[in-house]
Amino acid sequence: MRAAYVALWRAALDAATQSKPTWVLRDFHSPNLLWLPERRGTARVGLLDFQDAVMGPAAYDLASLLQDARVDVPELTEVALLGQYVKKRHEVDGKFDPVDFISAYSALAAQRASKILGIFARLDRRDGKPQYLRHIPRVWGYLQRSLEHSALAALKDWYGDNVPAPEQQPDKRVSAENEVRTQTIR
Repeated sequence: MRAAYVALWRAALDAATQSKPTWVLRDFHSPNLLWLPERRGTARVGLLDFQDAVMGPAAYDLASLLQDARVDVPELTEVALLGQYVKKRHEVDGKFDPVDFISAYSALAAQRASKILGIFARLDRRDGKPQYLRHIPRVWGYLQRSLEHSALAALKDWYGDNVPAPEQQPDKRVSAENEVRTQTIR
C-alpha cells in the first residue's frame, strides 16, 4: 500500500518538480501576512515566518494561500483568485502555460493537504494538542477539491479505497472566526 502511494505521488508531482523553481515560503497563508497601510503597492503586504524559504514550484505558495488550513476559503473564491493569478502570469510571460500551472497547483495543493492532515493527527496523538483536529474537516475538503483534477484520478481512487473521510464536526466558534476572515479575503 505504501509503495503504491509513493509511486502515485511521484507521478503526480513530476510536472511540478520539473517547473522552473522560485522562492517558496512554504508557510504562506493569511496569519503570516501583515497589512502595512503606510506603504504603497505590493509593499503594503508584509510577511512573517519566511525563515524556512526554499527554491521550489511557484504553485506551492499559491496553494498555501488559497487553501489555508486554518481559514475556510470557499471554492468559488479559490477558483476566482487562481484564475486571476494565471491570467496575470500569462500577460507578463507569454511562455507561461496555464494548463501546466493548474495541474501543478492541484497536485501541490493535494500533497500539501495530505501532509497537513498527517501533521495535525501527529500533533494530537504525539504532542497532546487536540486543538488541531478542528481543522481536519476543512483540510480534508481541500484535499478532495484538489483530487478532482483529472491528472490526479489515480490518487483520488487510492484515497477513496484506503482513507476514510473524517467525521464532520464543525466547531461553531471556529466557523464564525473563519467567516470573518473569509469576508476579509473577498
